[in-house]
Amino acid sequence: MLIALIARDKDGALQTRLDNRAAHLAYIEETGVVSQAGPLLDGDAMIGSLIILEVEDMAAAQGWADNDPYAKAGLFQSVDLIAWKKVIG
Repeated sequence: MLIALIARDKDGALQTRLDNRAAHLAYIEETGVVSQAGPLLDGDAMIGSLIILEVEDMAAAQGWADNDPYAKAGLFQSVDLIAWKKVIG
């Protein structure tokens, strides 16, 4: 099952993002369920994340989201998990 994780950063949280980036990228690598990912942008500023997870069910997606180092560091003001269907690409 594909799940789009759409997370919005808290205002003024760029340093939190930068401080936890290495751990976040390592988590992505070690879990092996991320098929695509990248920051949401406002101009050049990173304001959130879009991550496509390939997991068994929504509970697995929620578990992944809860254990993301960015989430544990309190970076996000909101996180939405939405079932997604790949049509192109």
